[in-house]
Amino acid sequence: MMRRSSSRRTSSGVLPAAATASAGNKAAAKEQEKIDALFALYADRNEEFCIGPEGIEALCQDLGLAPTDIQVLLLAWKLQASRQGYFSLEEWRKGLKAMRVDSLEKLKKALPALQHEVANLYIFKEFYTFSFQYCLTEPRQKTLDLETACQMLELVLGPRPHLTNFIQFLQEQTEYKAMNLDQWTAFLRFCEEIKPDLSNYDENQAWPLLLDNFVEWARSGRSS
Repeated sequence: MMRRSSSRRTSSGVLPAAATASAGNKAAAKEQEKIDALFALYADRNEEFCIGPEGIEALCQDLGLAPTDIQVLLLAWKLQASRQGYFSLEEWRKGLKAMRVDSLEKLKKALPALQHEVANLYIFKEFYTFSFQYCLTEPRQKTLDLETACQMLELVLGPRPHLTNFIQFLQEQTEYKAMNLDQWTAFLRFCEEIKPDLSNYDENQAWPLLLDNFVEWARSGRSS
């Protein structure tokens, strides 16, 4: 009985595992090379391996976005940027690879998809929490000043119920000077759970005092 040849056959178009791995490695290396080249276009000349505020502004111009556009914040979230206004090379590599982006044109097309991604409430909660933490610019900083908090709430929450009145309340009241993460996350839950007329708000539930005060203020008829 004739033995079958043990040699690998490639005539069928199926590459040997080693060759497939080699091709994959080459493709990955080429992708990272293009990602790094894009990074180099905007990298800070004074801080190695980093895109700074000027570079991000230039990137925004090339993307046709205002620096305050929510898509820029979504990009920072996708990169998991640890410093506001800065993208490290490692963050850039990981984020763009996850997005399957290696050119400016691909990035332009990918950013709108991020808005659809955060339409999922579970994912949005991650983005919402990141937005707060991204604005903490000082070591050991735990709160956002109210001006920054209001700007971020408007940017991130958009036309959600209660937002306009809540921002008006924050701007008019004098007791609070800053907002912490517990208050920040509770307000998102407030927007999702509490009816526009506040009829189902229960002060005995575990809401932060800030929201108790807001509801009292709104029920007094001082909201617009």
